[in-house]
Amino acid sequence: MGRDPNQSIDSVAAASAADPPGEKRFEVNVASREDVAHGVIALTLEKPGGSPLPQWQPGAHIDVIMDNGLVRQYSLCGDPAETNRWRIAVLREAEGRGGSEHIHDTVYADSKIMVRGPRNHFEFVPSPRYIFIAGGIGITPLLPMMAAAARRGNQFTAMYGGRSRSSMAFVSEVAGHGDCVTLRPQDECGLLDLDSVLGEPAAETLVYCCGPEPLLVAVENKCASWPLGALRVERFAPRRLAAEPAANGSFTVVASRSGQIYEIPPDQSILAVLEDADEEVYYSCTEGTCGTCETRVLEGEIDHRDSVLSLAEQSAGDKMMICVSRCKGTRLVLDI
Repeated sequence: MGRDPNQSIDSVAAASAADPPGEKRFEVNVASREDVAHGVIALTLEKPGGSPLPQWQPGAHIDVIMDNGLVRQYSLCGDPAETNRWRIAVLREAEGRGGSEHIHDTVYADSKIMVRGPRNHFEFVPSPRYIFIAGGIGITPLLPMMAAAARRGNQFTAMYGGRSRSSMAFVSEVAGHGDCVTLRPQDECGLLDLDSVLGEPAAETLVYCCGPEPLLVAVENKCASWPLGALRVERFAPRRLAAEPAANGSFTVVASRSGQIYEIPPDQSILAVLEDADEEVYYSCTEGTCGTCETRVLEGEIDHRDSVLSLAEQSAGDKMMICVSRCKGTRLVLDI
């Protein structure tokens, strides 16, 4: 069945019956809820009966599918070796779209919630050295990365900033890594000193950054002279495009498996058109941040507008997020 044309695609994201292959939704118990900073709670999740959860690696996130129909993504920030439990942290965002407030107000110890995943578009790649830069709740995907680097004996430097010390979650956990970590509450120390760690490109070093958009943009600017692929970022909100995207003209999408041809008008996304046509597509955020709708591109030039793929991945031109990205030409052939 296609969706109601009077209903926005965002409002029905959670209602999609199709889960991505290997990512079936399932129920978990909230084993504990803990206040870990002002406005931040940590939830420990377990399967009923304590059976193992799907395995994951640092950088992974899960979908939380709420009883009010909203779907939100949260980074797994515990220990991947703990196969029977997951940990996520949720910042209450008063200016958000309601998902975090719903969790804060309705999810407690012994609650049951639906989840899906894990999924990883922020892969922790082996490297001799790392620089980790976190702002606020952006510390969550970096926690297991720092722990993994420490276990492997990799050299790393970490900088963690927040508006105030009380707003910074997991401070003691981060500080446990010793002198390689710099904690900078903004009201005490000012902004992070990015020049001290990013001023000159460093050989065999990967930079991982997560946090608010101004921090990500600043780090991207500082790393402009670093080798392509040295910087890896994760966004919780859509990227601000540096320039105006290509015009929202119409173009054609060919579904290679079915042979169907679809016209994508200027005012609709590829995802919306395919969903209306009952093509099997998978999606969640509809903003280009979660990676659920990633689709292989067999032919055509992509107008990338997502906040998931790295510059190197976008340059390869072989995949796209069909919820936001479009075509620079007149025709795309997709592996659907």
